[in-house]
Amino acid sequence: MVAIKDLPVEELYLPGHRLCPGCGPSIAIRMMMKAAEKNTIVTTATGCMEVGTTLYPYTSWLVPWVHTAFENTAATASGIEAAYKAMGRRSSEQRKINIIALGGDGGTFDIGIQALSGALERGHDFLYLCYDNEAYMNTGIQRSGATPHGASTTTSWGGKKIPGKPEWKKDLIGISIAHGIEFAATASIAYWNDFITKVKKALDVNGPAVIHILAPCPRGWRYEDKDTLKIARLATQTRYFPIYEFNNGKYTLNIKVPNPLPVEEFLKAQGRFKHLFKPEYSNEIQEIQEFVNKNWDRLEKLTTL
Repeated sequence: MVAIKDLPVEELYLPGHRLCPGCGPSIAIRMMMKAAEKNTIVTTATGCMEVGTTLYPYTSWLVPWVHTAFENTAATASGIEAAYKAMGRRSSEQRKINIIALGGDGGTFDIGIQALSGALERGHDFLYLCYDNEAYMNTGIQRSGATPHGASTTTSWGGKKIPGKPEWKKDLIGISIAHGIEFAATASIAYWNDFITKVKKALDVNGPAVIHILAPCPRGWRYEDKDTLKIARLATQTRYFPIYEFNNGKYTLNIKVPNPLPVEEFLKAQGRFKHLFKPEYSNEIQEIQEFVNKNWDRLEKLTTL
């Protein structure tokens, strides 16, 4: 594990951006750059982290940074990696470059999953980091493939007819592992040491690696700005968002939760689940709890294989 004293003092992701107070993805990116350091190229899909950090003529990035379309962050990272390989073949100087593809849940779980799948299958050497705030926050809080069951968004409204989004969240790490990659992991901004350690591990892999980090959004999740880390921690302490890694065929639960809080504690802290506490939706919370329990049991079994 990384110690605070070993982290660089220099900031490569600067303040002064236009992101919201309490923005979870912004916290994640600052931590990511502490791990990656200077020798890094970042390519970012359209989304909050693009529009909020690069409002022309300003930028919050002190490393080379490329904006790419919603759907092809992984393809752009693949091209950067291939170009550096070609340059290396023509030069006696061999320099290790960290290449990071950055996308939100909409640009990863949905719109960009074909480019990600292709890049993983081809084996390009880069880290794909998905900052997951569980909806298309930049365009109006529409549901995505990462939006959890029961959440109210502008396209899955929690009203009289449906209890929020009826579908369940995709398993991004499971999908990534199925491509035969060496390293994939979940992480949370509430556990900085675990996250930064995983970024360093992922960048050391010779080939593609994927990290899925939960990064709450005050506006879309509807809680007070000051509570971002509290909400992120509740997600893990209720086992709603397990923190684990897959490394060379072995699963490890990095954050043990032997005495979990009921998932209701996570849900009631957010306005997007407020409707679930109405009498007509009394069964929904129990269904979510059962889903959380089954998913945790599944991961525990994988760690014993």
